Amino acid sequence: MPRPFHFRPRIFLLTGACLLAGSALASEFWLTAPRFFVAPGSLLNLRVLVGENFTGKRWPGKSARVTQLTHYAPDGPTDLLPGAATADTLHPVLQLRQPGVHMVALATNNTFTTLDADQFNAYLKAAGLDQILLERQKRGSISKPGREAYRRCAKTLLQAGTPSPSDTARAWSRPAGQPLEFVPEQNPYTLRAGASLTVRVLVGGQPKPGQLVQIWQRSPGRPASVFKLYSNQNGRVLFRLREPGEYMLSAVQMLPATLAEADWQSTWATLTFGFRPVSGL
Repeated sequence: MPRPFHFRPRIFLLTGACLLAGSALASEFWLTAPRFFVAPGSLLNLRVLVGENFTGKRWPGKSARVTQLTHYAPDGPTDLLPGAATADTLHPVLQLRQPGVHMVALATNNTFTTLDADQFNAYLKAAGLDQILLERQKRGSISKPGREAYRRCAKTLLQAGTPSPSDTARAWSRPAGQPLEFVPEQNPYTLRAGASLTVRVLVGGQPKPGQLVQIWQRSPGRPASVFKLYSNQNGRVLFRLREPGEYMLSAVQMLPATLAEADWQSTWATLTFGFRPVSGL
């Protein structure tokens, strides 16, 4: 059994230029669909969004930035990248032919940015990257601009047909080989209201202890809510699915960069899914 998880809320107040400059970098990046629950055979136009507070606009990035776009169906994975790369902008279209849970994983390459010292420090604080602030102090670079390379990873889970506890394909639990990713240990589409969901945080395929994870929840007609957890020594977070709607987990990791163009490398990851409490399974 996982050890207890401790809720450590953090509230940050930023003002003026610091807030505006940091918001673009601290924005979430996620995959979603018009519906998380569809009939087998349905065709879906996936959406790649970027924004804050679980409210986003279409990602303006080009298809050339995408390094992974994989559909994990119950009968196995399909690489969608060759087809997506033929267009300048990314508009993934997916057909869910088989009943069961389908997962889509997307990753991008790096893009680079530089912020002045105050802006970069405020951005680190807002993103919960206090250890990087401490490292900048140790390096004597706290008053220097922040040069960052950042990349994005996103996964979404979609349910085709009636959820079944005998879904032995377990596409929802497959690691996608992303540098930072979430891997559920239960199928969220077969859980009852108030049930617990355990999710592993992996960095390079290995469990990441002490990782700050934000969990967003949005129900129809209500504003999104968010709470924060830290992964335990086995890289797990555990939380209850209390309300129906849409969920998003997000995390960011930053390390010293090995690139000439940047001092810091950040990797952002999200996982989205819908929740409709089941009964009688």
